[in-house]
Amino acid sequence: MASAPQSSTNAVSPAVSEDPRGKMLCFSNLVMTYSWVLITMGIALSFKQARSNQTPYGRYAEKLGSRRFVPAKLAWFLQELPSFLLPVLLVRSSGGKQGIGRMLLLCFFCGHYFHRTFVYSMLTKGRPLPLRIVVFALIFCSLNGLVQGHYLLHCTVYSDAWLSDVRLAAGVVLFLVGMAINIHSDYILRNLRKPGEFTYKIPKGGMFEYVSCANFFGEIVEWFGFAVASWSLPAFSFAFFTLCIIGPRAYNHHRFYHEKFADYPQSRKAVIPFIF
Repeated sequence: MASAPQSSTNAVSPAVSEDPRGKMLCFSNLVMTYSWVLITMGIALSFKQARSNQTPYGRYAEKLGSRRFVPAKLAWFLQELPSFLLPVLLVRSSGGKQGIGRMLLLCFFCGHYFHRTFVYSMLTKGRPLPLRIVVFALIFCSLNGLVQGHYLLHCTVYSDAWLSDVRLAAGVVLFLVGMAINIHSDYILRNLRKPGEFTYKIPKGGMFEYVSCANFFGEIVEWFGFAVASWSLPAFSFAFFTLCIIGPRAYNHHRFYHEKFADYPQSRKAVIPFIF
């Protein structure tokens, strides 16, 4: 089996190292710091959401006093765009041959956000989002898109042997399966209600037969697949952060369904089939 992809060497300073092509610097220490901060923030926010019982957007926004809202289509477009656009701009500004491994992983990352930005945002029938949530999401997506793109392009070296490594194969399968579950679950949710209907209904079909938040489950699987495929701390920290953020929200949804529907399936879990 091939060894894990290596970070750039040839240190120039404690915080900066040269890219193997000698054209772009890798800010490895800053990237690693960002990764550990993201993990710490994920844990802290997870506990905060667990204590508050509700997250201030979607069906809970009005109850928690949010006053300024952004239409759902515009909100999703604006907040997701940086995670697609910034890595693409990094590729264009880098020049030179990027290598199959790097470009494959970057295409998966950008593919998710292309769908979120240009497809999901146009199709969503969700409620308006609080302005402050959109601003926070915009900042996070900008920073995360920049870090993930920078790390893949300038801080790692994927040899040709990595293309046959079991970790890449397993990660790609997980990513694609997770993305398929996420997209299919969003389709089911969009078609729950007929035009003009505002009542809540029990989602059925696909992974909704096993969990209340199949769309969240798909996204979690997706990003942990990406972390395995790239075998990097920045990707893992993002996957872990995703789990910490949408896991408690999934539990709130799960509890909401049980409170609202007396006939809600008792066998369903919140977000992880058969477990949680």
